[in-house]
Amino acid sequence: MTAKTGKAASKVGRDPRKSYAAIIESIFLDRYKKGQNVVEFTRQDLIDTAHQLRVDLPKNIGDVVYSFRYRRDLPPAIARTCSAKESWFIFPAGHAKYRFERRAANPLVPRTDLQQIKIPNATPEIIRKYALSDEQALLAIVRYNRLIDIFTGVTTYSLQNHLRTSVAGIGQIEVDELYIGVNTKGVHFVIPVQAKGRTDRLGIIQVWQDVSFCKAQFPALVPRPIGVQFLPDGAVAMLELAVEGENVKVAEERHYRLVAKDELTDAELAKLRTRV
Repeated sequence: MTAKTGKAASKVGRDPRKSYAAIIESIFLDRYKKGQNVVEFTRQDLIDTAHQLRVDLPKNIGDVVYSFRYRRDLPPAIARTCSAKESWFIFPAGHAKYRFERRAANPLVPRTDLQQIKIPNATPEIIRKYALSDEQALLAIVRYNRLIDIFTGVTTYSLQNHLRTSVAGIGQIEVDELYIGVNTKGVHFVIPVQAKGRTDRLGIIQVWQDVSFCKAQFPALVPRPIGVQFLPDGAVAMLELAVEGENVKVAEERHYRLVAKDELTDAELAKLRTRV
């Protein structure tokens, strides 16, 4: 056990709330040298480090990596090795392999100043009643209300959801939902959708993975990655994302509020006609 690892162990003990942070911090600090832009590690390193720190292993060891990709900020000790304009991201690097990469910080956070567009709610009540998670509910809402069509202006069809596959050079990935679409000129599109609930965050890593999968599996189709997220008030934020080199940027963003028929007045519809 290194000195850094021993120090982390003394702070953590067996507190499960801190174990993920302790594991990922110890792995990074034991391997990082000043100026490095890439730090590699493996799934076995997660297991070995948990044993060294004397913390309980999570049932799904991969959740340690997942949580810092999509739900949580990396520990401050890791963040401090970056400038204010940079962040570390955890990428897959093959089967059971990962790497930290230092890149320009680019959080995909929905704006707070956009008008919400009212859409009549076509989600079946029974689906809303029995949805098991925010993500599952969000994907269903998007599907039943044809929000991908409305947002993109393309006629789309859901091909598969929670698609687990692998991409050469990346490893195993999961696409939340995959749509195929066609526009008025006959152009075909492949649209990977990333869905996040109120507390999770849209991840640029998942965007890169989704686009890499689309280019490999559907080389003749135009990829249009979409991020969807519940806002705190229950509205749905939709972001069309664009991959430019190593960066992911927001190309288009709109927010939709699903409403009952009596919440959309004739006066509002008349006002909307003036924008056509």
